[in-house]
Amino acid sequence: MIYSCCIFVYCMFECFKIKNSVNYHLLFTLVLFSLIVTTVYLKVKEPIFHQVMYGMLVFTLVLRSIYIVTWVYPWLRGLGYTSLGIFLLGFLFWNIDNIFCDSLRNFRKKVPPIIGITTQFHAWWHILTGLGSYLHILFSLYTRTLYLRYRPKVKFLFGIWPVILFEPLRKH
Repeated sequence: MIYSCCIFVYCMFECFKIKNSVNYHLLFTLVLFSLIVTTVYLKVKEPIFHQVMYGMLVFTLVLRSIYIVTWVYPWLRGLGYTSLGIFLLGFLFWNIDNIFCDSLRNFRKKVPPIIGITTQFHAWWHILTGLGSYLHILFSLYTRTLYLRYRPKVKFLFGIWPVILFEPLRKH
């Protein structure tokens, strides 16, 4: 989670740079952050530490995304806020699962299996944060390719699954 989120952070902060440029300072900082978090977590084995560090990265992504949809590409608000909303819904379900785990287990024992499956909030956490992350990748790709003048378009496979298609580069 930490490593993939660091890649997201790098991409979101570098999306307005020229082609083939590398921000070695940011790259070094994010790699160092990842290694320090990994080392500390392996030593102290405290999940709260990992969650706080991950939360800091997600918060950084949220701030950068809000900046982009507020000041740079306001027409991307729908995609940006949808990815954030779905991710946060997954986070909410995960917290409900953590807080009410015993109660949910007892509830699932008393109800038909189909209802029990829908209360597996840890599974919903993975589904929703995965979907939110996918949409954020689309947001990042759209932002970068728009900056590079590739004229991206969001299309929907089978009417439901968003993908990005690219048109040829614009000539000056």
